Formats: sequence, C-alpha cells, structure tokens
Amino acid sequence: MCTQRTSPDDGAVCAMCCCLRLPQLFSTCVAFSLVADMGFGRGAIGNWAMSFWCVCFAMTFIITVVELCRADSEFPFFWYNISVTYTCYAALICLLASIIYSITYVQFLPDGPYRDRAIAATAFSCIASVLYVIEVAGLWNCYELERIFFYVHTMRALLKVLETFVAGVIFAFLSNTSLYLHQPALEWCVAVYSICFIPAAVVLLLGLAEWEYMPPRPFSIFQLVLSLLSVLLYISALVLWPLYQFSEELGGLPQRFMDESCVDGLSYDMCAWDQCLAVAVLTAINLLVYVVDLGYWARQVSVGTENVSRAPDSGQSHPVSSQSEDIV
Repeated sequence: MCTQRTSPDDGAVCAMCCCLRLPQLFSTCVAFSLVADMGFGRGAIGNWAMSFWCVCFAMTFIITVVELCRADSEFPFFWYNISVTYTCYAALICLLASIIYSITYVQFLPDGPYRDRAIAATAFSCIASVLYVIEVAGLWNCYELERIFFYVHTMRALLKVLETFVAGVIFAFLSNTSLYLHQPALEWCVAVYSICFIPAAVVLLLGLAEWEYMPPRPFSIFQLVLSLLSVLLYISALVLWPLYQFSEELGGLPQRFMDESCVDGLSYDMCAWDQCLAVAVLTAINLLVYVVDLGYWARQVSVGTENVSRAPDSGQSHPVSSQSEDIV
C-alpha cells in the first residue's frame, strides 16, 4: 500500500473550514433558528426538520474542531472514511428536509412572517446540501489519496449509503405505528425493512472500519446472496404495502380525501395517507437501489469466476480485488 501523506496540511484544513465548514455551520444554524423562532406554529414537520438541521450542525462542528486540533492525524484512514460518509448523509438529509418541509408545510402557509421564515429556512437548507456535496467532491483532492483505496470512493459504498438512508427515512414515517399494526401483512413489510437494513448497515460499518482484507471471492458471493435476498424481500413489500394500504377491498383507502386526517386543507403534519404513499414510493426507490446492488455483485462474482478459470492456463492465480475495480 502506498504510504504517501494521508492528511491535509494546515493550509488545506483552514481553507476547508473557511470555504465550506463555516458556511455549512451558518446555513444549518440559520435554518433551525428560523424554524425554532416560529414556536408552536412550526408543527410536527417543523420539529422533524429542525432536529435534522441541529444534528448536521452539531456533527459538522465536532468534525471541524477535531480537524482544527489535528486529532485526525492519529487515525487518518479511518477518519477519512467517517468524515466523508457523514458528509454524504448530511447532503442527503438537508436535501430531504428541504423537499419534505416545503411540500408538506411551506406551501400551506398563508402570506406573512411565518411563511417568510419557512421559505428562508428551506433556502438555507438547500444551500447547506450543496455545500456538503461540494465537500464530498473536494475531500478527495484535499487528502491526496488518489493511489490509496478507500471504501467511501467505491460504488458499493455509495449503494450502501443510499440503502441505509432510504430505509432510515422509511423508519421515520413508520414511527406512526397506526399505519401498520392493524394488519399482519403490513407488519411483514416493516419486518422486511428492518431485515434488509441491519446487514446493509453492518457491511457499511465494516467497510468504514477498513475491514477490507478478506478473501474477495467469498465476500462477493456473500454480498450477492444478501443482495438477492433483499431484492426478493423488497419485492414482497412493494406488492403488499400498496395493496393493503390503498385497496378498498382489503381495508385500505384508495383516495386521499377518504382519510379523515387529510380533510383539513391547512395541516402542519403529513396525514396518514400521505405517509403511506411516501413509504410506498421509498420502497420502490430502495428496491431499485438493491437491484443495482445485485447487478454490481453479480458482475463481481462473474469477473472473479472468469479470472479463476484462466489461472491454470497462465500458471498463476489472479485474485480479483474489488477494491481496485470500483473506485468512483
């Protein structure tokens, strides 16, 4: 493995803080401050979005302090994986908060100071999301690690980030237990989301901890089986969730106006029907991600099989290292 310098110098850290971290802190701080200033009028969605912005602010502040104190130099590889992965999640979180907050809350507010604050908070959340995306792109050059493999710069890492993030959003909607406790088929869907989330999160954490020195072929086969199982489980959830939520014959509500919680035109929260629809859409999105993941690992196993079959002809083995093939 290459042993070149693995952490940015003081000038790069200061530039990163001045150009990205300080604007990120400012944007997230202004966003949750504007919503907090609205008091009880911010509603449940406002509380939800504000908690996300607070978490992003706190984590960004901690990472900034650690890097300014140069504590990251004690474990540069591990810290690089953690910081970039957090930045990916922060970009997705701020983007999601901006979309949901504007769609489910801002558009229903009448003209006035509350609406102006909500629009400003959404704008600052979008700015923070863009800044986090820029940081993800810039950290690669900042750390000067082009010749060193890192888990966060692989296709499989990005897929795991998406899988766990979408599942996390689904769990947020499922915090309303009245959506599924009345029907065993819907409880099965919740179990599917949990069953698929746990191994994806474990694999992601193992990758962040640099658990990369394992026989590549058995690990590829394990990932292929895991992805196939997740695809099959998500297909069942994609069929059962809309069927039991929106089919009138099975006790569902096919139209939004049939849900009593959606009658009020000015709602500070997503009604039950909206939450069911959001879960259905997110299930379809995560299924697509898992299908891509399945295709990726099928290709890895196929390439590994071809190389193993060629090894006797050349008189030497050529193990396939997925580390060198899928760097983004």
